[in-house]
Amino acid sequence: MAVISFKPKQVSKRLLSNLQDRSHDIIVGRFGLGDSAESKTLEAIGKKYGITRERVRQIENAAISAIRKSDTFKAEHKVFSEVKSLIEAMGGLVHEEDFLSYVSKDKSVQNHIRFYLVLGNTFEKLKEDDHFHPRWTVDTELSDAVHRALHSIYQNLSDKELLTEDDLVKRFLGELTDVAAQYKNEEVARRWLNISKRIGKNPLGEWGPSDSQNIKTRGIKDYAFLIMRKHGSPMHFREVAKAIQDTFGKKTHVATTHNELIKDSRFVLVGRGYYALSEWGYKPGVVREVITEILKKDGPLSKDDVVERVLKERFLKRNTILVNLQNPKYFKKLPDGTYTVAA
Repeated sequence: MAVISFKPKQVSKRLLSNLQDRSHDIIVGRFGLGDSAESKTLEAIGKKYGITRERVRQIENAAISAIRKSDTFKAEHKVFSEVKSLIEAMGGLVHEEDFLSYVSKDKSVQNHIRFYLVLGNTFEKLKEDDHFHPRWTVDTELSDAVHRALHSIYQNLSDKELLTEDDLVKRFLGELTDVAAQYKNEEVARRWLNISKRIGKNPLGEWGPSDSQNIKTRGIKDYAFLIMRKHGSPMHFREVAKAIQDTFGKKTHVATTHNELIKDSRFVLVGRGYYALSEWGYKPGVVREVITEILKKDGPLSKDDVVERVLKERFLKRNTILVNLQNPKYFKKLPDGTYTVAA
């Protein structure tokens, strides 16, 4: 079922009917209202008519002004009201591309709707900047409140933090203190989150700062991190390589994956080809070094206590730990049966 009740090409034809030929051609070209649905640059149109880019801009602005003053424009008020109602239904503030895609998947129809957004007096375009994508609003106070909330969310996210979409939406809704109740729902909140360029979503649907490694995946090592974080426990590098291919459709060689895990400090080898994340508390080092650090921190421990603590940091066989512990060069067995670091 169509989202809009009117036929955009017919509406635009009526709106452009009173323009002179050159003005008509420039508007059609600039907004992609022709059969090709191709939007032309100021420079391309200027070359066609032998005029400057600035002159093309002046003619475009004059043509838009003339349309707004025409009786035809007034007669099409229901079209603009319908577009406004759609924006209000989507939250009063919409990501431009999201809104156009919602109205229609047809590029030509999208161009006509964008043309109406420019023409309509009730629509305000908020230009793209470092924080936000291009967007349109029908309520400036609302848009200001949403922008403040999005800024606050971003500023309170740590670089390594990852949130589920549900958790982020709840946090976002808590920040929207100056927004009418009709807009404070999860569906609208999800649309507003997409306006932000500072907050992003990774391939697993987790949210965080868009420029962090956890969100902006740049290669095998970042995919490996997401896979292991989701898994929640140590994985063999062969398992990681397979999971990357199965989950993300990224073909990777086992050896390449292993090399990336070795080089990146986010990963710690915990034994027999198994890796864990350093953020889980695992630290690099051979088994002997792990035992030494534990005994220096906790003092003399029984054989079983040493094994238990090492297994929290390493994916090893019990016998491997015991063999290292019984090396008199590094460890000393006390009369009570506990072990300590050799002097």
